[in-house]
Amino acid sequence: MDNEKERLPVLRLTEKGRSSIEDVVAREFPLTIILNNEELVTLLCSPTNLKYLAIGFLFSEGLLKSKEKIKKIIVDNRSGVVRIETEEELAPNVLFKRLITSGCGRGASFYSAADAQNQAKVESKIELSIHEVFDLVAEFQHRSQIYRATGGVHSAALCDTKSILVFSEDIGRHNAIDKILGACILNDIATDNHIIITSGRISSEILLKVAKRNIPMIISKSAPTNLGVRLANDLGITLIGFVRGRRMNVYTHNWRIVT
Repeated sequence: MDNEKERLPVLRLTEKGRSSIEDVVAREFPLTIILNNEELVTLLCSPTNLKYLAIGFLFSEGLLKSKEKIKKIIVDNRSGVVRIETEEELAPNVLFKRLITSGCGRGASFYSAADAQNQAKVESKIELSIHEVFDLVAEFQHRSQIYRATGGVHSAALCDTKSILVFSEDIGRHNAIDKILGACILNDIATDNHIIITSGRISSEILLKVAKRNIPMIISKSAPTNLGVRLANDLGITLIGFVRGRRMNVYTHNWRIVT
């Protein structure tokens, strides 16, 4: 067993018969985030880069405004707890303001419809050629080692127009992106005029994460939701889905894709 996957015995059945084999499955791990001595949430995740996941989650949910507000981060990998102390205090009702998300390894979100209405539009003149999109997605798929071994995780990456800068995998599509954002925040990696690639569905929560980091483009092998598309259109973000083989669907702000 390694940190992200485990070999388990299984019974393989086919039309020709049965056999006992080993299969590789992704590990699932509960992570509890404690913010200023308040137990905030428990996320189901892959057991890697827990500090990045916790910080990315707090930024995505609007519970942390800047890196400078962080006073202390304590990671207990063994018990699955990240304790974070900040200079900001939780609003009295924040623990009751939870939204059940659209799945994939996480259960609760703290944003509301007002977050989308108050989100500033992303202003960026970044452009990509069709071939650059295909090349980035091909590199992205090549990086997905845990997915190729288990088929049980999502991937996310931050890119410039030529290459992948930060890459992460997790059982949850939300978590994979939060790990990317947390790494960028803690390591002072700029996200303006950059691109997010994800293997997962682009729903409204995913789109808002991207908008909060002023990222002008998101690309997925999968589908968007209708609200994800509407938010992308309203917030100035180019949303590309179903990038498979040598084709793709551009749902919003297609002027950034140079043909």
